[in-house]
Amino acid sequence: MKYNLITVLGPTAAGKTRLAALLASEFNGEIISADSRQVYKRMDLGTGKDYGDYIVNSKPVSFHLIDIAEPDEEFNLFLFRDKFFEAFNLINSSHRIPFLTGGTGLYLNSILKNYQLTKAAPSRERISELNLLSEEELREIIIKLNPSMHNKTDLELKDRIIKAILIAESRDVISIKENISSLNIGVFYFRDVIKKRITDRLKQRLKNGMIEEVENLIKEGITYEKLNFFGLEYRYIGLYLKGDLNYNDMQQKLNSAIHNFAKRQMTWYRKMEKEGTVINWIDGQDLERAKKIISSQFFTEE
Repeated sequence: MKYNLITVLGPTAAGKTRLAALLASEFNGEIISADSRQVYKRMDLGTGKDYGDYIVNSKPVSFHLIDIAEPDEEFNLFLFRDKFFEAFNLINSSHRIPFLTGGTGLYLNSILKNYQLTKAAPSRERISELNLLSEEELREIIIKLNPSMHNKTDLELKDRIIKAILIAESRDVISIKENISSLNIGVFYFRDVIKKRITDRLKQRLKNGMIEEVENLIKEGITYEKLNFFGLEYRYIGLYLKGDLNYNDMQQKLNSAIHNFAKRQMTWYRKMEKEGTVINWIDGQDLERAKKIISSQFFTEE
């Protein structure tokens, strides 16, 4: 067949997961998550793990790459691709259709554009050398090695800059495990609608215990620096719990930050389109339209 993957993408709060679950139920599929934070256990409300979305007609739709890491563990693009292909091959071996969905643009693009990555095998001496350098010196090195820098967060913390340098310097190139050809469906809402959906969802999650979730992470030893690394909900609630923001400021700043994140997601998707990725946009969670796109395009031969 022409395609071997179906991807459902869109901005945060667009209802991607629910639509993907409905489609997976309809077309004998399973879901692979492309969310850089939903991999972490016990980070549920802040990352938007709406487990109920995976129940269709009282039956669970199988999902992968959710709750596979501890919050204090490192999870990155390399690990995501490795785990993605494990799930992808497992689903295919069961003669089912893999559905990829999530809002982390880098993760999505790495699959849809078939990134080639390197696996670092650094020496202790090289690690020691890099640790002696300042963050500014390290930034200069990584920018020279990789001017495009797919992941800008690698420039924010010293240990992440060092890891990025080690990967860039490696010569152990990993070959493409599969030639991915994805049929892509994009969930579109006008900006004012998405903003309202984000605001309503945030209020509900705060009401349902999102602050308590972050408090529990702190109790188990997650630092405020790590919460800041997780971004958005964890960053601003961390600032509130630390006493740097009052409740109203936290809620307003967080709401605004999520709105901006949704805008950046749409910018990322438009960039993907300019680079050749075809996205079939539908108005909202138009299940029937999405089903027609899959029925008419996915099952056709080359």
